[in-house]
Amino acid sequence: MRTVLRGALVVDGTGGAPYRADAVLDGGRVAALHREGDPGPRPGGGRVVDADGLVLAPGFVDMHAHSDLALLTDPAHEAKVAQGVTLEVLGQDGLSYAPVDDTTLAGLRRQIAGWNGDPADADFDWSWRSVGEYLDRLDAQGIAVNAAYLVPQGTLRALVLGWEDRPATPAELERMRQVLAQSLAEGAVGMSSGLTYTPGMYADTAELTALCQVVADHGGYWCPHHRSYGAGALEAYAEVVGIARAAGCALHLAHATMNFEVNRGRAGELLSLVDAALADGVDVTLDTYPYLPGSTTLAALLPGWAAAGGPAETLRRLTDPAARARIRADLEVHGSDGCHGVVADWHTVQVSGVREPALRPAVGLTVHQLARRDGVEPFQAFTDLLVADGLGTTILQHVGHEGNVRAIMRHPVHCGGSDGLLVGDRPHPRAWGTFPRYLGTYVRESGILSLPEAVRHLAATPARRLGLRDRGQVHQGWVADLVLLDPESVAEQATFDEPRRLPRGIPYVFVDGVAVMDDGRRTGALPGRSVRRGGRARQSTASRATSSSVRSSA
Repeated sequence: MRTVLRGALVVDGTGGAPYRADAVLDGGRVAALHREGDPGPRPGGGRVVDADGLVLAPGFVDMHAHSDLALLTDPAHEAKVAQGVTLEVLGQDGLSYAPVDDTTLAGLRRQIAGWNGDPADADFDWSWRSVGEYLDRLDAQGIAVNAAYLVPQGTLRALVLGWEDRPATPAELERMRQVLAQSLAEGAVGMSSGLTYTPGMYADTAELTALCQVVADHGGYWCPHHRSYGAGALEAYAEVVGIARAAGCALHLAHATMNFEVNRGRAGELLSLVDAALADGVDVTLDTYPYLPGSTTLAALLPGWAAAGGPAETLRRLTDPAARARIRADLEVHGSDGCHGVVADWHTVQVSGVREPALRPAVGLTVHQLARRDGVEPFQAFTDLLVADGLGTTILQHVGHEGNVRAIMRHPVHCGGSDGLLVGDRPHPRAWGTFPRYLGTYVRESGILSLPEAVRHLAATPARRLGLRDRGQVHQGWVADLVLLDPESVAEQATFDEPRRLPRGIPYVFVDGVAVMDDGRRTGALPGRSVRRGGRARQSTASRATSSSVRSSA
């Protein structure tokens, strides 16, 4: 359908000065841009949208999304389309649902239910096993936004080694490299790691380097959640930069920040490390979310050794007196690797969601408050909740610093990433508010970024990282993934008490030239598709030809 966006102020994603123009959308592309003052008649025909007073920008790219199942259970995906997101990158933090076999999928469903839920409907189809099959499933289902996928390194390790805390043998490493190469050939854009999550955290530098060499050979990038955002954060950043340099692999730092009291005011040290890497020829980008608290599962705070063997073994250890004593020492005395090497502060760990309905009174309470309510010590409240909820509890961690957030978002290689979890009773509002918060709080109100800079960070820079040559800018002939927003009113409305409130000031969003938000209302249209490395989309021949080898691997 031909659509004319008339009289918009175009902020095109290059960072250049805005200009007024009429934009013609036809055949999924920006067919024409008629600038104010250009000779000839203004374009017409088809539907005309009055865009006077609105900014036309390229659609935003969520570089760190946890919508791996949400896109299948709620493909209209209002949480993201209402923010102007037209592309999400899935498979984050080294844990997702492909490539898998039956055993690995069962363990992952239990381990990351706190991130993604765990659909138990009889008609929910879990039949994919390879990356290509998962991407094909998104295409067959129909989705409102486009989706790219990273091969999760923890999932890869679970497929080949299980949840064992040991080095990979040469044969196992070679098997991981083969499955990784297959997954990249099926369209994955790179590899993610969760180096504070099991089993990915069990990989050493040599193993990660060998895997990153495969990623580099296929033209992808590595996206690590590195080993610490607290004590030892700079050393953890230095490790992943060194791995990327050794492997010749492009690097994207996931939710790059400096958290916990030990890192207050230290963003400049991280940025100096990034600048030195860039000067040395390492291809580095990073993403952040514009909030102070983080969010993850409560079980993620456990030391890595306590999660070896998978969820069933974790639960067994939580009821074993000797193991409990060791876990407590790691959390409250030494600093658990799962808690970024920092001694747990139970005042900062707040329950945001539970799997078991009977436990909902815990939502909104910190572990310290939960302990006072129940008349027990915080460690017991922590372990009791983990056991009662089968490790399904999600949390907020109040550990961020505004100065660090502001400094990092201004860096030229910065991108936006919500890291938003869409499940739970009171999830982090970043899943519903990240992109309008950038535009409202940090552009209009604080002036930390100009509007052209912010649009470049939220659209063009991530599109370049993903290797997309015809997205990320308002450009004639490019894909019509576009946003019309009101720069005077755009803002997030999601709060920590009401996290699912939709933003204001983003009345129109187009994916492939089709309106998914129209005059502030979700249309229900599903024009999105998988965006695969090398530009392929829809059905993948490679996935059909090779999926059987993944099904039988272990």
